[in-house]
Amino acid sequence: MPAEMSEAKATPSVEEDPTYFELHAYSGATKHMGGLSTTKELIELCGIDERTHVLEVGCGTGATARYLAKKLGCRVMGVDIRASMVERATERAKRARVEDRVHFRVASATDLPFEDGSFDVVLVESVTTFIEDKSAAIGEYARVVKPGGCLGLNEEIWLKTPPPQEIVDYAAKTWDIHTEIVTLDRWVQLLEASGLEITLGSPRTFGVMTNVSEMARYGCRDFLTLLWRTTKLYFTSAPFRQYMRKRGRLPRGIWDYLGYALLVGRK
Repeated sequence: MPAEMSEAKATPSVEEDPTYFELHAYSGATKHMGGLSTTKELIELCGIDERTHVLEVGCGTGATARYLAKKLGCRVMGVDIRASMVERATERAKRARVEDRVHFRVASATDLPFEDGSFDVVLVESVTTFIEDKSAAIGEYARVVKPGGCLGLNEEIWLKTPPPQEIVDYAAKTWDIHTEIVTLDRWVQLLEASGLEITLGSPRTFGVMTNVSEMARYGCRDFLTLLWRTTKLYFTSAPFRQYMRKRGRLPRGIWDYLGYALLVGRK
C-alpha cells in the first residue's frame, strides 16, 4: 500500500470521528451567539467601512470575512488555527468573487504572525472562549491593532455564577468548550490589562430569533450546501447520528446561565 494511502487511512475522517469544529469545516457552517444581527452590530460599533483593514481571528469558514468584503468593500485578513477552516473560507471567498480583498492563513490567536499595529480593527467572534490562555490571546489582539483602532469581541459568558455542573458539562461536550467560561467582568479585566479602553461591555441572553438571524448569514448556495452536507452525513455516518443524539436535550435553565457579551476596546 502506498505511504500516502496508509497515512490517509490512519487519520479519522469527519464521518468516522465527528468533532464540533471539523463538522463546521465540513459543512461550511458558522455559529456565533447572537447570529448575523450581532455581527452587524459589532461592525457598526467598531466603525468598519470600506477604508478599514480588518483582522478576523478565528475566521472559521469565512462567512463574516466574506460579508465584510462584499457588503462594505473593506480589506480583510482572516486567520484560523485549523487548515480545514482556512481551505473552506478560501473557497467561499472565491465563490463570492471577493478574493482580491479577502485573504486567509493558518495562525494561532496567541501567536499572530503580524507586525505591531497592522490593523485598524481586530474582530473576534466566539473564539477566545475556547482558548485556555485568554490573556495571551487578547494581548496579541491588542498588539496588532493600530493606535486609535479597536478590538471587537463577541464571547460566551456566565450570566450568573456558579452554573450547575450539568450545564458546564453540556457546554464542554456540545461546543467543545473545555476551558473556563468567564463572566463579563472578567472579560473587561482582560481587555483593560492589555491596555485597551473599554467603550462597550454589554451582556446578552440567547433568544429564538438568534437562530433565524444566523441562517441569514449564508447566501442561498452556501445554505443549500450546508443542508445537503449535513443531511448526507446524517444518513451515511452512524458516528454522526450518535453525536447528534447525545447533544439533543438541552439542560433545564441553560439560557438562564449561559449568555454572551459584546465588548469593544479602543487602543
